[in-house]
Amino acid sequence: MSVDKVISDWKKNAYKPVYWIEGDEEFYVDQLVNYAEHHILSESEASFNLTIFYGKDAAWPDVLNACRKYPMFSDRQVVIVKEAQQMKDVDKLEPYIQTPLSSTILLVAFKDKKLDSRTKFAKLVKDKTEYIVTKKLYDNALPEWVNTVVKSMGYTISPKANSLIVDHIGNDLSRIKNEVDKILINLGTRKSITEEDVENYVGISKEFNVFELQNAIATRNLAKAVRIIQYFAANPKIAPIQLVLPSLYSFFNKTYMVYGASGGEDAIAKQIGVGPFFVKSYLQASKTYSFRDVEKILLLLHSYNLKSLGINTARVEDAELLKEMVVKIMM
Repeated sequence: MSVDKVISDWKKNAYKPVYWIEGDEEFYVDQLVNYAEHHILSESEASFNLTIFYGKDAAWPDVLNACRKYPMFSDRQVVIVKEAQQMKDVDKLEPYIQTPLSSTILLVAFKDKKLDSRTKFAKLVKDKTEYIVTKKLYDNALPEWVNTVVKSMGYTISPKANSLIVDHIGNDLSRIKNEVDKILINLGTRKSITEEDVENYVGISKEFNVFELQNAIATRNLAKAVRIIQYFAANPKIAPIQLVLPSLYSFFNKTYMVYGASGGEDAIAKQIGVGPFFVKSYLQASKTYSFRDVEKILLLLHSYNLKSLGINTARVEDAELLKEMVVKIMM
């Protein structure tokens, strides 16, 4: 079951006795824990019926005793175990999971880790609890995730503004959500996020970013590419080389796929896994560079990634590495 489905059920006052959430996407774990902590019970009910444990300090007998209490002045109580992956003898919760109280909602948040599926306890958890596993989104799914989040809040976001946020932040859903929230606070009565909003409230330049560097390389505009790299050098936190190189590799990997795609722009966008708005950049790059050129570029990007790590080269400033690489790409 998904986190969204669980929260939807909770909003309808439909509860299960035990929820176990685990996996490597912290955002969804935190989202479920936050809702359980602040929204299942009213403020007055929570003062008597909300118990929170932290795995590192939690003793399993205390958790069991809390779960077996009956609620006061309420139909239910909530017990949350945060950071449960740090709890000693977490498997000692087995007797309660076997026979939970219907008046207790137990939420166990097992963050950044999963139970060993071979163990008896793991099999019990999967069988007897509402078992939720979170997974990191693939990078190509991030733009659609941003669109969904923004739309759920009653707003829209331009494709370029979306790309600026995703390219700058990467696969960190919590940070993306925080930055979107920051923008929305400042929108006033407007209902659409633009690239200017991203520039003003997130601090990402709409002219000097990885997205514009890709376009400069795609059109063989060396002067523009160098200006952007110089901006990166003056603002190293904006676009570290460890962010730039994977983004460029992804861009040219999709450009490589264009040569095997067919049909119109929408069909090609679908085949290479990008939104229709962005496909023009990949098509432009495929016209600027031949199939063999793109193969060479992908090898160059791999080589310069190793150099950025200090492998087989003397230490060179990141900006100088990028300039050297871009010149070789455009030669």
